[in-house]
Amino acid sequence: QVQLVESGGGLVQPGGSLRLSCAASGFNSADYAIAWFRQAPGKEREGVACASNNDGSSVYAASVRGRFAVSRDNAKNTVYLHMNSLRPEDTGVYSCAAEATMFRLCVLAQYEYDYWGQGTQVTVSS
Repeated sequence: QVQLVESGGGLVQPGGSLRLSCAASGFNSADYAIAWFRQAPGKEREGVACASNNDGSSVYAASVRGRFAVSRDNAKNTVYLHMNSLRPEDTGVYSCAAEATMFRLCVLAQYEYDYWGQGTQVTVSS
């Protein structure tokens, strides 16, 4: 049974950092493209970052490029989203998603991903 569980969210001040974790079970996450999405109150869910499953490359939304980074720990079957220089507009529920057949540069499109976690809340506020 494929399962994704996010953790690491919380309340952080502007300029602070958080590391989100996406723990996979029931499959080898190293073989899957993994993406992070977020949804702010009253807004559509948007893609934040993804890690490809072909060559290890990553893609970032323009709004987070240079501040966020995706990494994999294959031994722990976990993917991380490292978030730095956080801003109030980064507030939202962050979810990870997985897709097995995307053997190309990953994309930040929700419809491409088959498996989803429940999400973790990130609040950036002073």
